[in-house]
Amino acid sequence: MNTYLDKITLHSETLTVNLGEKVGVVILSLDEYNSILATEHELSSKKNATRLDASIEKIESGKLLRKNLIT
Repeated sequence: MNTYLDKITLHSETLTVNLGEKVGVVILSLDEYNSILATEHELSSKKNATRLDASIEKIESGKLLRKNLIT
C-alpha cells in the first residue's frame, strides 16, 4: 500500500478503488484535494467565474499589461 501512497503524494497521481457497480472511492494527495477545493471556491461565485474567464481570454489573445514590481 505504501508504494501506491508514494505515487499519489510524490507524482500527483490518483488511485481509484472500485467497490462495485457505480460505487468506489478515489484517493488523492492533500495538495491535489486542496487545489480542487480552491478552484471550486473561486468558481462558486458568478462574478469570480466571469472575471477568471475574462483574464484567460486576455492571456490567450496576448492583451497583457506588464508591470515591474518594486523590489
